[in-house]
Amino acid sequence: MSKIKQTKIPMILDENGVFKIAVEQGVVENEFNWKLVRERDGLTKQSKDIKWLEWNEEGRYKADHKEPAVGRALLMSPFSDFFTWMTTDITEIVESSEDGSYLKFNTRNSVYELFKL
Repeated sequence: MSKIKQTKIPMILDENGVFKIAVEQGVVENEFNWKLVRERDGLTKQSKDIKWLEWNEEGRYKADHKEPAVGRALLMSPFSDFFTWMTTDITEIVESSEDGSYLKFNTRNSVYELFKL
């Protein structure tokens, strides 16, 4: 019976709870640009990009946008069947920064904070 050789990849856990791969002289940086935190339980999701989805009257996809608005849902990349996270529709924008680096919003069932990293 032959043995399968497994390559071990050294990793570190940074101060934000994100795993990073350690490579020879340093650490490969992750490519996350956005972090979403759900208020009630601290659930945290990260992604490279985000979209705001709009629905039609039947609740089907209508369009995607770069800006949040009441009635739109947040979709975190990758933009495929394997997306990172999608919220329900925004019911209220509680707080936002002028430069777009921070947003606190309510959805139909949660309160979220979105940070641009």
